[in-house]
Amino acid sequence: MASTKDVLDHHIKCFGDGDLKGILSDYAPGAVLFTPDGPLRGAGGIRPFFQAMIAEFGKPGTAFSMKQQFVDGDYAYVLWTADTADNMYEFATDTLVVRDGKIVAQSFAGKITPKS
Repeated sequence: MASTKDVLDHHIKCFGDGDLKGILSDYAPGAVLFTPDGPLRGAGGIRPFFQAMIAEFGKPGTAFSMKQQFVDGDYAYVLWTADTADNMYEFATDTLVVRDGKIVAQSFAGKITPKS
């Protein structure tokens, strides 16, 4: 079974590679992703969020910087910044709860300033 660190590393790598299938494979069937727009449930609910993020972060000129990464048991926390063609992510955080090698809950929040 994958450790919390293994799941986090895989999740970050798949996001960087634009691998939607890999990202979604990290989630348990009933997982919930809390976003500023409300909770998303299961792969079907989470898929559009990551489709949009992959499209945005895949545009030329995107810069991403991991600032902090902590893992404690079943919990993981990352703090990052990014500059995309569409938005400035002054800071953003993800907190994950991993059980039995799968993400069961995640929260995402950040200070995001649109460029348009």
